[in-house]
Amino acid sequence: MTKSELIAALAEANPHLTGKDVETIVATIFDQISHALARGERVELRGFGAFTVKQRLARTGRNPRTGEAVPVDEKVVPFFKAGKELRSRVNKGARADAKREA
Repeated sequence: MTKSELIAALAEANPHLTGKDVETIVATIFDQISHALARGERVELRGFGAFTVKQRLARTGRNPRTGEAVPVDEKVVPFFKAGKELRSRVNKGARADAKREA
């Protein structure tokens, strides 16, 4: 699902809101999550999951084309850990799809 598809689905589910309002809400939520992660904070959405940042140490990588060793700088990357309810829903959906295919 893309961001525009998410906005369209939310607008359809909430007819009392305009498409522009839904777009503003979604953009605000994403911006707040991004800003919190940039500050090094943890963002937890109960039942969905938690966003955190992880420190990756500097290392020596390899250029896949030439095999040459290249230095990779230390960096901070976003990390998402799915919550128990989300994992459960995904697993139920996967099992239902498997049953339909059988």
